[in-house]
Amino acid sequence: MRIVGVDFTSAPSRRKAITVAHGRVDVARVRVDRVDRLTDWPSFEALLSAPGPWVGAFDFPFGLARELVVALGWAGARSRSARAWHAMIARYAALDRETVDRTFARFRAARPVGRKYAHRATEIAAGAHASMKLVNPPVGWMLHEGAPRLARAGVHLPGIADGDRSRVALEAYPGLVMRRIAEARGEKRAPSYKNDARSKQTPAQRDARVGLLWALVEGAHPFGVRADLPMALAEAAVDDASGDTLDAIACAVQAAWGAARAGENYACRRRRSRRRLDRRGLKRGSLLAISAKLL
Repeated sequence: MRIVGVDFTSAPSRRKAITVAHGRVDVARVRVDRVDRLTDWPSFEALLSAPGPWVGAFDFPFGLARELVVALGWAGARSRSARAWHAMIARYAALDRETVDRTFARFRAARPVGRKYAHRATEIAAGAHASMKLVNPPVGWMLHEGAPRLARAGVHLPGIADGDRSRVALEAYPGLVMRRIAEARGEKRAPSYKNDARSKQTPAQRDARVGLLWALVEGAHPFGVRADLPMALAEAAVDDASGDTLDAIACAVQAAWGAARAGENYACRRRRSRRRLDRRGLKRGSLLAISAKLL
């Protein structure tokens, strides 16, 4: 089975590309052959339309929190159907950036301090940023650009919308992998290992990338999947101070974990409740955060 791990950006360019790790599952191991850098949208769309079978893990949210969509009064907000998801994504994609910014600002203004952002259950469980967040990091813009392209490509989104089952897209959280590695070491949080700003890149971050990459190679984390990669690629992951290469490899590990559970709907559940989606489940190694249906 071919595996794709995608570290995403909402504005691909030569300076900041969409970073894609390509590999294959081999038992409890993902053999990463290469990492590509996609500098424009046609390249990303070509990746999505590439014939299967493949399973990809994409580092961007696939949906908005139900609480937000209900508050906005969008049609189908209370439905969990694939049709409602497509309608929500189409509605969001049709809004220009100024309108999105203004709409989300009004929502935040009406909420108390500490609860300005509406989170999906997956984000709460994974300790991730809300999909409506537009800055630091701009995951809302990543959703705005990424999810509509998934919908148009007709890929299969387990727990969200049926599509071509030979092309499967899962939502990934490389930060979750890094935290699980830290926890396996008895540490409370993952070390700082990346920064896009050159002035803020440090030798300590490089050392952290070495340790995190080694843990991925050894499978020293609850996902139990080892990353096997050529020495040149390992060196590239360590030297890439933005962390994009390392994150793409972590996404490939999550994709391999999901692929191993294809018979269980890739560990997605269409109507899993918020109560059952807790941190204890994540600590047992469950990916969980691969479905925007878990709102």
